[in-house]
Amino acid sequence: MHELSVAMSIIEIAEEESKRRGGLQISAVHLRLGLLSGVVKDALLFAYEIARHDTPLAASRLVVEEVPGVIYCPACEGRRPVGSLEWFCCAECGSLASELVQGKELEVVSLEVEK
Repeated sequence: MHELSVAMSIIEIAEEESKRRGGLQISAVHLRLGLLSGVVKDALLFAYEIARHDTPLAASRLVVEEVPGVIYCPACEGRRPVGSLEWFCCAECGSLASELVQGKELEVVSLEVEK
């Protein structure tokens, strides 16, 4: 389960930012997670619960914003939801598209801190 190593990296990023800002107590880590990132949300949340123990983030929670897969459809000339994860088809017209616009995100976007 590579989600454990991802969770440990998230905690490391948050710890480094906390130290950089004078040791702020982090209560939540906000993450954008793309549908096509290769990371399973539920597995990541479970891994985070395990990885946070015995760290400065032991009382924190992971808040995940799921980002859908979006392609640029050359036939429709617009951004469209991915109709098929296997073929990257446009959900509107069914055309194949080679340009993925969003959906591979795996990024820490903000930290909530205790006052």
